[in-house]
Amino acid sequence: MARFIDELKRTHGCGALRDTNVGDEVVLFGWVHSRRDHGELIFIDLRDRDGITQVVFDPSVDGNPFAIGDQARGEWVLGIRGRVRSRGGNVNDKLATGRIEVLALEATVFNRAETPVFSIEDDIDTSEEKRLEHRYLDLRRPKLQRSLMTRSRIYHHTRSHFHDHGFVEVETPIFVKYTPGGARNFLVPARLNPGSFYALAESPQLFKQLLMVSGFDRYIQIVKCFRDEDLRGDRQPEFTQIDVEMSFVCQDDIFGIIEKLVVRLWKELLGVDLAERYPGGVFPRMQFDESMRRFGNDKPDMRFGLEHVDLTELVIEHSGGGIAMLTPIAEKFRSGAYRRDLPEEIVKAIRIPAAQAAGMSRTEIDRLEAFVKQMGAKGLARAKVGPESTGFEWQQSPMGKTATKEFVAAANAACGAVEGDLLLFQFGPEAMVHTVMANLRLHLGKKFGLIPQVGARSATHETGDWNFLWVVEPPLFERGDEGKGWVAAHHPFTRPHDQSLGHLETDPGKVLCYRYDLVLNGVELGGGSIRLHDPDVQKRVFEVLGIGQEQAQEKFGFLLQALRSGAPPHGGIALGLDRLAMLLTESESLRDVIAFPKTGKGADLMTGAPAGVTAEQLAELKVRSLV
Repeated sequence: MARFIDELKRTHGCGALRDTNVGDEVVLFGWVHSRRDHGELIFIDLRDRDGITQVVFDPSVDGNPFAIGDQARGEWVLGIRGRVRSRGGNVNDKLATGRIEVLALEATVFNRAETPVFSIEDDIDTSEEKRLEHRYLDLRRPKLQRSLMTRSRIYHHTRSHFHDHGFVEVETPIFVKYTPGGARNFLVPARLNPGSFYALAESPQLFKQLLMVSGFDRYIQIVKCFRDEDLRGDRQPEFTQIDVEMSFVCQDDIFGIIEKLVVRLWKELLGVDLAERYPGGVFPRMQFDESMRRFGNDKPDMRFGLEHVDLTELVIEHSGGGIAMLTPIAEKFRSGAYRRDLPEEIVKAIRIPAAQAAGMSRTEIDRLEAFVKQMGAKGLARAKVGPESTGFEWQQSPMGKTATKEFVAAANAACGAVEGDLLLFQFGPEAMVHTVMANLRLHLGKKFGLIPQVGARSATHETGDWNFLWVVEPPLFERGDEGKGWVAAHHPFTRPHDQSLGHLETDPGKVLCYRYDLVLNGVELGGGSIRLHDPDVQKRVFEVLGIGQEQAQEKFGFLLQALRSGAPPHGGIALGLDRLAMLLTESESLRDVIAFPKTGKGADLMTGAPAGVTAEQLAELKVRSLV
């Protein structure tokens, strides 16, 4: 073995050899991907992260490398010295190296592996739990290796991009002081300060603002962040952000630097020139209110229609339209109890075109009602639009029996409904209706095949596959629990629009702010804001949130002092690197682009974390377990 490590150095990766290498003597290292014994000859596919090369073991070769080929089994680690030759007419078009093979002249065994617990192949039906338990084997699969190498290229191009634009990479603390608001923090006991705890930083937000106060002007960090929240496919307890902050900028400046990064990543990693779809590499923008009205959320998937139609004003105008379930909304308005700036009740509809509606059975429509009930809806009202001869009346619906002709005509016109269309209605508290209809729209988009399945794209990507959007100008505040008081919709350091400042004390719900999200195909890639650098306006924002001067000083004193020490106008954004990698590799889950991920319950099945500790360890930390 020492000869291969000390004298024979690897000359090529297992996916690098081509016709031009025929006749070359090469040295390859890798794993036995497959072995085929043809009697006189043995063929081994040798695999490493670059690909696969077929190696031929011939008993007539001096030194008898054939003996090693005869012994070798799956996942053994081999070293091969050999000569490249053409495969002639036996070309394997499935392999990049399929036109050549290597005749083994010398071989060694680095490691005799045990039989793996599952096949090292992309298309396997092994449970995810088993694969995570043996992640070191799972990571040998070519698809996962390609995904992680793509992630590595994202790091490279991101750092190069920001370096080229004058950014300074600065590391910020991971152990920080707990501050209220945002996601739940992980807490770490401080042994040297008994009874005190660090929090694991959920983001570098405060520190990057302090760096702007310190005069660094342009900051970048690819940073690990931590949040102790319930997990799902697009969340992990530890995740990675591309964190950015800039001084003396407006919202457009931040958009510009991020758009250039995204255009570069798509060009370098996928060969897609987004500038062909978005002239100048500038992505479209949509106001938050419009996004909520048309799609029910602030991360709309723009690849298909089925948009929402808000019928609330029509219901009010028509006094409920003769529909008993809608009449209370109109009565609230008449009595003065209805206020559109509060989370009152709204009415929304989705129109399913006749072509799709015709293929839906009564059972399928009933399943849609069951689907929305899972999200807290009481039901799903629906109506089939009749022929023109009936005035496009609503059929197959209890609402059609009492609805006035005027209201039906107005609602049909608002929805663009014609004969054969199916209208689905939802009404109730604003937040609930938005959520239910947003999820219903996505559900229908998948049902009708309007949303491409993961991995369904061809190898050649088109610019139309990628729909980027900035969602801008959201409200600074939202109602607290049970509609009481106000809380920050994002965080309390977001700058309000100058023209909204007059509403701070009189009508906080109307205060818009410089916060923004970058959305791709219904996925939030990242978000940020222009920060509040004016101490006087900051004080007024705190007052709306019910945070007095003493409480503000206790929670954010160091930042407030910094802002009074000559803070420049500044703003920033954080992009989810894990999500970027997931989309660029067309993976189904974040776990497919993270080397050692956690399960949905935050467990590492491979190492057994989290695990218990001894009573002595707890005593040293002055911590007591209640479990």
